[in-house]
Amino acid sequence: MEIKVNPGKRETKIIGEKNGILIVDVKGKAENNEANKEIIRFFSKKYGKKVKIIRGLKSKRKIIKFL
Repeated sequence: MEIKVNPGKRETKIIGEKNGILIVDVKGKAENNEANKEIIRFFSKKYGKKVKIIRGLKSKRKIIKFL
């Protein structure tokens, strides 16, 4: 699944979809891997599956995989 991340927001939530890319506000900052950890926690809780970021660790556009 491809996502676009907006880090440093008030809460983590899915705000929509554009051209097949899920747009997600993330509570964590883009520093010290905080946003990535929050993405993993959020999607794991939402879908009840483990999640791994397989591309885009240092980018706003990421590809995540459900394990």
